[in-house]
Amino acid sequence: MSDNKQVIRKLYDEGFNTGDVEVMKALVSDDFQGSRGEKGPEEFAASIVSLRKGFPDVRFTIEDVIAEGDRVAVRWRFDATHNGPFAGTPATGKAVTQTANVIYQLRDGRITRAWQQVDRLGLLQQIGAVAV
Repeated sequence: MSDNKQVIRKLYDEGFNTGDVEVMKALVSDDFQGSRGEKGPEEFAASIVSLRKGFPDVRFTIEDVIAEGDRVAVRWRFDATHNGPFAGTPATGKAVTQTANVIYQLRDGRITRAWQQVDRLGLLQQIGAVAV
């Protein structure tokens, strides 16, 4: 497995799935730019912290990981329970699933860019924030 793949697996296993902000920040470069305009390790980690407030038991599963050069493509799914406020919607206790594709760019073992296509509409429909 390439070093870049190992970095991304660590991000999900030890960062996202445990909520360990320090792991997340250590894997992200100071000049990081995200697909929603996030900059730096603090903003990168903040998005996961926010997600975990709404879905404290969130569990990411990497379904595919493909690496070429400085890029790592990931197809993931998460399963969680909506036990906290999210996107203006109070906790519903509903079990949810979300899917996404992300391409990460790495330099010197740290993430510098992320381009994400996520099924946010599907998630919002599952918690009743948007009508089906």
